[in-house]
Amino acid sequence: MARYRGPKAKICRRFGENLYGSDKYATILSRKGYAPGVHGKKFSRQVSEYGRQLLMKQKAKHIYGVLEKQFRKHYEDVKNKPGVVGDLLLSRLEQRLDNVTYRLGLANTRPQARQIVNHGMICVNGKKVTIPSYEVKIGDVISVNPNKASNGYFKDQEQYIKNVKGVPSWLEMDPKKKEGKMLAHPEKDHFDGNIDAGVIVEFYSK
Repeated sequence: MARYRGPKAKICRRFGENLYGSDKYATILSRKGYAPGVHGKKFSRQVSEYGRQLLMKQKAKHIYGVLEKQFRKHYEDVKNKPGVVGDLLLSRLEQRLDNVTYRLGLANTRPQARQIVNHGMICVNGKKVTIPSYEVKIGDVISVNPNKASNGYFKDQEQYIKNVKGVPSWLEMDPKKKEGKMLAHPEKDHFDGNIDAGVIVEFYSK
């Protein structure tokens, strides 16, 4: 399955949420707060339990930008570990390099974070990493590639990364150095409240 390349606004309207974080989707939802399609305004149907589980999984995949094969692998990796499987799954997704880059404020959205990682703009422990799914570990230092620091993108981002209030407690950010560090594993209180991981686990447990 290839990565979704279609209109993201339609996905946001289907779920009734701004899944991608960009202001333009919030604007579209304020104008068209109903499902896409000619019957979007009046069409409604009771969703089965399976359908509810499937939609929750699809929502999480869109939020984190993960393909089905990747998502399933994350689940398989954590399902036998001690702890609450749903929390472990979301913790694993939060530790992806593209998500950590976003959480540190080095990107305005997760899709943007994925792009700058792909373009070699981010280093982990001083080494360039171009794999968005790279798993960040406790103690890892995430920084802007020195060879890309003068890039116009990061000049535009300077005001944004000065605001470290939004950085979760499992991370720390030094805006002057444009560098952050993972301090601990993300826990339930740090996850997006609009994802019910337990429902996703129910889907995969069948």
